[in-house]
Amino acid sequence: MSSPTPYSTFIQQMPKLNNEYTDDVFLQDYLRTYFPADALKEITPDLTQFGQRTATVFIEWAREAELNKPQLIQFDAWGKRIDEIKVSQGWLNLEKVAAEDGLVAIGYERKYAEHSRLYQFVKLYLYTASSAIYTCPLAMTDGAARLIELYGDGFLKEHAYKGLTSRNPATFKTSGQWMTERTGGSDVSRSMTFATPDGDDYVLRGHKWFTSAITANMAFTLASTEQPENGKRAQLSLFYLPIRHADGSLNGIEVEALKDKLGTRALPTAQLLLTGAKVKLVGEKGKGVKTISTLFNITRIYNTISAVSYLRRAYALSKAYSPIREAFGQTIEQHPLHKKTLREMEMAYQSNALLGFFLSRLLGKEECNTATENEKSLLRFLTPVAKLFTAKQAIQYASEHIETFGGLGYLEDSGIPAMLRDAQVLSIWEGTTNVLSLDMLRAAEKENGLAAFKEFAAALLNNVSAPEFAFQKNVLQQKTKALFEFVGGISSTDALVAASRDVAFYVAELTIALLWLDFLKTNYGQSNYLSTLNYWLKYKMNESSFVSTAELGIK
Repeated sequence: MSSPTPYSTFIQQMPKLNNEYTDDVFLQDYLRTYFPADALKEITPDLTQFGQRTATVFIEWAREAELNKPQLIQFDAWGKRIDEIKVSQGWLNLEKVAAEDGLVAIGYERKYAEHSRLYQFVKLYLYTASSAIYTCPLAMTDGAARLIELYGDGFLKEHAYKGLTSRNPATFKTSGQWMTERTGGSDVSRSMTFATPDGDDYVLRGHKWFTSAITANMAFTLASTEQPENGKRAQLSLFYLPIRHADGSLNGIEVEALKDKLGTRALPTAQLLLTGAKVKLVGEKGKGVKTISTLFNITRIYNTISAVSYLRRAYALSKAYSPIREAFGQTIEQHPLHKKTLREMEMAYQSNALLGFFLSRLLGKEECNTATENEKSLLRFLTPVAKLFTAKQAIQYASEHIETFGGLGYLEDSGIPAMLRDAQVLSIWEGTTNVLSLDMLRAAEKENGLAAFKEFAAALLNNVSAPEFAFQKNVLQQKTKALFEFVGGISSTDALVAASRDVAFYVAELTIALLWLDFLKTNYGQSNYLSTLNYWLKYKMNESSFVSTAELGIK
């Protein structure tokens, strides 16, 4: 008689993703609703094959990039300074496929006119969570392409734009965005980088504290052409900076260090000293912040779509694990509380996707000159709102995702914690939550944004006449009214600034609810979508979320 085995032989099975496009029924319903039918039929094979690769080989590349962080080699064996940065093969593979699949190019080929941006951002949505956040250099590359399209001269359009929008990996170029200095992050006016004339061009000297994608081919950066006097803030200009000369040597740049970050570990982020970088002025002298804002508008939408991608992935992986993991005599997908958790994760990714894809549609209309003036103002107003809201949601549900895996989710070698570490940066890149709340106020004032939002809400609600939506329409009318009554009742600038964060979150939630109602006009038969809207109205939106500083005891 054999003795019983004194230890467990149980091995937990690892969950695997399905095709990330065909498995996403909501995404398919969204495209059927807002993308032209003939064009959708044409792009579906591309999205299908891309969705399969994001669920398989891209994940392998991203994991390899995560485990093999960039390395800085400052000197060669003979003592010559080279500042070479080595990245993993996985990172290079992700760059190659980004070029081949047109992850920037689609937006500029404009094969599907104003709908091209939606097509592009759907692919980015599928790609981001499997990319070791290669979407960061892609965001800056896309922003640079749009900036050149609007402000670039013949030289930039010939030598930079073509590479930024190429599908050929051999000619594809990426761009950085060098803003942050020791003196301030979002407060770029405190810049201590100076540009001195050098013939028709300029030479830059100064320091850049935090520069992502240092392995790019070029960068756009701010610098002052004059020393500020008597405490005045610098008047900044925008410059195009080729990172290396034709022989491969750095263009007046010394890489002091690579940053040791909480997340985005595959992304090379450097601390730089500019010792005489040769640059070209872009746009009007002294108007650099205004000029580069074009780039910000693009990168903030990328940030939004990246957050939504993580929300979707958190749900998809948690769902895939549910029929595998057993607890208390049954798989966890059978436990009511776990079902509720999964449903809330599903509603979160779908709701945030509505907001992100709506921005991409507005961007496409603006770039193809089909947007109304109101839609242009609405895009400016909602871009910072969407970025701050989706970033916070991504962090929340990346944490929930770890919890659905229990102790396994806390183990680094499972790969699961990487999502939370990477998602955390989304609330910092392109402006923190507070900075973006203030940007929303500026857009409300200078871009007529709040009035544009009021017109958007009214038009959408007036377009809903079906009696089955009468209750939801009435609630949304009251929620919209509450927003404008609250804002209209604020008597001082300081009070409005203090309330701006609450207002931004409320605007995001209200916009999502309005977009659900618009989506449901076509998808009413899907009862789960209606339940999501009802949940959103009952639990996500509450006028009492407007909290004054006095109520918090702040003087």
